[in-house]
Amino acid sequence: MSQRFTGRSIVITGGASGLGRATATRLAAEGARLTLVDLSEEGLAAAVAEIRGATADAEITTVTADVSQETDVQRYVDAAVSAYGRIDGFFNNAGIEGRQNLTENFTEAEFARVISINLNGVFLGMEKVLRVMHEQGSGAIVNTASVGGIRGVGNQSGYAAAKHGVVGLTRNSAVEYGAMGIRINAIAPGAIWTPMVENSMKQIDADNPRGAAEQFIQANPTKRYGEPHEIAAVVAFLLSEDASYVNAAIIPIDGGQSAKY
Repeated sequence: MSQRFTGRSIVITGGASGLGRATATRLAAEGARLTLVDLSEEGLAAAVAEIRGATADAEITTVTADVSQETDVQRYVDAAVSAYGRIDGFFNNAGIEGRQNLTENFTEAEFARVISINLNGVFLGMEKVLRVMHEQGSGAIVNTASVGGIRGVGNQSGYAAAKHGVVGLTRNSAVEYGAMGIRINAIAPGAIWTPMVENSMKQIDADNPRGAAEQFIQANPTKRYGEPHEIAAVVAFLLSEDASYVNAAIIPIDGGQSAKY
């Protein structure tokens, strides 16, 4: 595998599972020096073990943090700078789906909870990391949006509102920072088989989540779920110099489902 990230400091939120863990594994194999952030200390330990199982000499710093809390965000940024002296890349990925419900039944409390993590958390991460990158004069950020950030999906008011917000925040900040040597893009994953998607299927059919999953995927042109490593490959590209002229892009990774009438 190429070594595009040798010596580069990369921060990943939501690094303990799913897309974050898969991306961390990919970047470590390419030489990245990682700062993994997650709310789960146990999950972070498992992620480190998995990554080092694949790349024994991987440099990894872990920070247990809540991305919706400004003090926690500042703490993980400070930890990355303390460990490696800089932040070259940021996978701003942590998020939750929230409970599925019609908008009239969603509740203000649940809406606020989802927004605090999926949108406020992304903003706070960008705010703190961009200060470091601006001073450096370089850097790349990839935010995790969703196909739910470019179209409606139903029963997910908080998630859709937050992910649409991530798309707008990505485009706006990319316009601001493009002349400063900083690129900001977002991915819009569709049906990727992760613990979060598995939980979503349980909300649809608690007795037969696998059956619900199979029914859900029939609308996809590929007739299958994506795998986390397929997302990781795109994130690695966007964080690398191979994507040096890619800025303000929102990249669907959904097997073509969002393009289907």
